[in-house]
Amino acid sequence: MKNIKGKTVLITGGGSGIGKLMGKLVLGKGSNLIIFDINAANLETTISEFSKLGKVSGYRVDVSNPEEVARAASLIKKEQGEVDVLINNAGIVVGKYFHEHSIPEIERTININAMAPMYVTREFLPQMMGRNSGHICNIASSAGLISNPKMSVYAASKWALIGWSDSLRLEMKQLKKHINVTTVNPYYIDTGMFSGVRSLVPILKPEKVAIKVIRAIERNHIFLTMPWSMRIVRLSQGLFPVWFFDWFVGKVLGMYKTMDHFEGRKN
Repeated sequence: MKNIKGKTVLITGGGSGIGKLMGKLVLGKGSNLIIFDINAANLETTISEFSKLGKVSGYRVDVSNPEEVARAASLIKKEQGEVDVLINNAGIVVGKYFHEHSIPEIERTININAMAPMYVTREFLPQMMGRNSGHICNIASSAGLISNPKMSVYAASKWALIGWSDSLRLEMKQLKKHINVTTVNPYYIDTGMFSGVRSLVPILKPEKVAIKVIRAIERNHIFLTMPWSMRIVRLSQGLFPVWFFDWFVGKVLGMYKTMDHFEGRKN
């Protein structure tokens, strides 16, 4: 999607964090913005703030609920027409050992991080295919590239998202559809979602992440991985024995201890 001016952009989880930052950026580029968010207060505040920047509308939607997603999608199609760019950004994390997770925590993490992007995309992809144009951007995580203690369910959800996202890209290519798919794999972002995390690898600034994501969409990038050092994770896993990889990543870089002081976003 080389030029998003005049295009309609839908961002899930757009009421806060990098979702909100990306929304402001696309409005600045002359796009029409639609926001999905489960937090009604954040949604209302964001729409109020952005109303002077351009055309913006919002829907309170639990994206893990396919019925709610379908209802909101139906309203959008009637009220606003077609969506040109979909950014699946909504996500949650529960930072604890796997045996400490409750069943609802497991289900909600998988549903929001892995299933919800499929639900939302399923509603808008047929229109994109019908007109043979569109762009889908899925915000995954570097946790989808590397295992990490106290992130087992989160990592599982992001591994699933990456696999689905890039498979979707290949499907569109095989079907000769001009629909681009970008998969974003950022390291920890300083939005409050990972409050308490301690890391030798610098934690990403949300403003820079938002700028790079929108730029990746405009340039039709397939993968966006941040920081650059995370790009060699899979190569390293293939080249080195597991014991050496674990020693270097876990002991030298201390990555397996990054969640030891995790607090998360305060509600």
